[in-house]
Amino acid sequence: MNLKLIIQLSVFGLIMAFATVSLIPEKTEFIYWLVIFCFCAYVIAKAAPGKYFLHGFVLSLFNSLWITIAHLILFTSYMTNHPGVAEMTYKMGVHPRLFTAILGIPSGIIFGIIQGLFAFIASKMVKQKVAA
Repeated sequence: MNLKLIIQLSVFGLIMAFATVSLIPEKTEFIYWLVIFCFCAYVIAKAAPGKYFLHGFVLSLFNSLWITIAHLILFTSYMTNHPGVAEMTYKMGVHPRLFTAILGIPSGIIFGIIQGLFAFIASKMVKQKVAA
């Protein structure tokens, strides 16, 4: 596994972690993630030494870590700018900060499966970089 590649690609997750706090509205966030998933899948398909699904999966685990940490650090601002998330957590009867922390792991797994599939499919469509 190419850990350097995963860490480099996870910078997109780090940027999104902070951008989703107050810059990107929750209604359009999925569009940004779709573009990032496609780009990362392409890069993984080009640069990873195999195990494309695993690279995509681990990348999303890193991204979920960045997002969870950023949303917990900037919790008040995040909840202020995401009233839908705040309302959902209150309806569930769970403290929003705890809900945010707990949701990080399952989200990373679910989106890891999606990113992994994107990377695997991209590997079937993209020619590998030939080593000199």
